[in-house]
Amino acid sequence: MIRVLLIDDEPLARQLVRKYLQTQTDVEVLAECGDGFEAAKAIAQHKPDLIFLDVQMPKISGFELLELLDPAPAVIFTTAFDEFALKAFEANAIDYLLKPFPADRLIKSLDKFRATRELSGTNKQATEVQEKITEELSLNDRIVVKNGADIRILPLSEIRYLEAYDDYVKIYTRTGMFLKKQTLGYFERKLHASSFLRIHRSYLLNLSELTRIEPAEKDQHQAILKDKTRLPLSRSGYARLKEELGL
Repeated sequence: MIRVLLIDDEPLARQLVRKYLQTQTDVEVLAECGDGFEAAKAIAQHKPDLIFLDVQMPKISGFELLELLDPAPAVIFTTAFDEFALKAFEANAIDYLLKPFPADRLIKSLDKFRATRELSGTNKQATEVQEKITEELSLNDRIVVKNGADIRILPLSEIRYLEAYDDYVKIYTRTGMFLKKQTLGYFERKLHASSFLRIHRSYLLNLSELTRIEPAEKDQHQAILKDKTRLPLSRSGYARLKEELGL
């Protein structure tokens, strides 16, 4: 049996997919979700084999939802925006369906999932999708994190700095600290255009939080932030910071 979740903010779109799936005797629709927050809770509760996922949804997008899932189920995208699915997910998602799509097109996608599960298992496919998300996703102006059972949206403007922490990154904001399962190098690549700078192997700084640079021990330097936090500067980080500030 293939255990499925339908995730789309349009009730008629979910109704249509459910109607198409009713012809498949080996498919069980576990639940329907109208936004990413509902979906995150439903996936944790039901642990589906496969999700039909819209891209553009309120609160958080389908892309941001998948970032929060570990492990992620297999995914078939249902979207009216081919630029999202085609550019980022064609290589590793089970399939993408451009709305409006007929029943036979959905069944073809389902057959792809069946074949994939027989050949390599859903876990491998889900991992590949999640890795593709990591490589391709643009952060835009926010980072989405899980805080226990809650989902938080962190505007980049409220992030003070990020710190490497084993397999995670600590994200320090004006309201607290949040963990994200990701590498600091990933955020360095994605956030540079947003005025974040790698000042140390363990720290990525929002330059708008910097007030001054002070000497430290043994010819080292440290960055002083608006809230008086002191962060170490590596030699290369100090050089990059001076260059960025035009010093």
